[in-house]
Amino acid sequence: MSRDLAVALLSGGMDSCVCAAIAAQEHELALLHVSYGQRTAARERRAFQEIADFWGVERRLECRLDHLRQIGGSSLTDLNLPVVKDGLDKGPGGIPTSYVPFRNAHLIAIAVSWAEVIGARWVYIGAVEADSSGYPDCRPSYYEAFNRLIELGTRPETNIRLVTPVIEMSKAEIIRRGLEFGAPLHLTWSCYEREDRACGRCDSCLLRWRAFEQAGVADPVPYVAR
Repeated sequence: MSRDLAVALLSGGMDSCVCAAIAAQEHELALLHVSYGQRTAARERRAFQEIADFWGVERRLECRLDHLRQIGGSSLTDLNLPVVKDGLDKGPGGIPTSYVPFRNAHLIAIAVSWAEVIGARWVYIGAVEADSSGYPDCRPSYYEAFNRLIELGTRPETNIRLVTPVIEMSKAEIIRRGLEFGAPLHLTWSCYEREDRACGRCDSCLLRWRAFEQAGVADPVPYVAR
């Protein structure tokens, strides 16, 4: 019996990888990767390709949003803004400087457009609110509102639902779920700054390192500062 189709956003990081593994339990996957001028774009794209190859997913789409680098405002896209080290990176209002302004709206828009064309009924995104960096576009209320926007902005016969299966999980819980479903965590990349070995000091590395430690599993990714 054929399964319905789901678009899964896959950055190449741990959360999106586990999110896609969860989607694959019930749906046929179409994988979407978006580069937006971030410092580690090439390494994340490599992770995306290797994960897609690991699962044998043929339906893939890679897009670029270079205007987000031109807009700037984030330490991920503006090389003049340093990536804060040795402590979770909080900027004005408690929002990390690594926050890319309204990025997830851009990503979801691409995913919904593709889903509508290929007949996918689901869009999966690995947003995490609990035990994470505190990005405003990773809150459940944001995705509830976006589902309403999808209803209003697509064809009357279109039925696409945005799904956030890991949004309330801790990072350690995400790792455990990934291991349960055989997600290739060894192929993922989380570091915000380096592409050869993870720096071990940016907030993404710190969250990842702590999560593997709490899950009682060795992180397969090599670090410079660990």
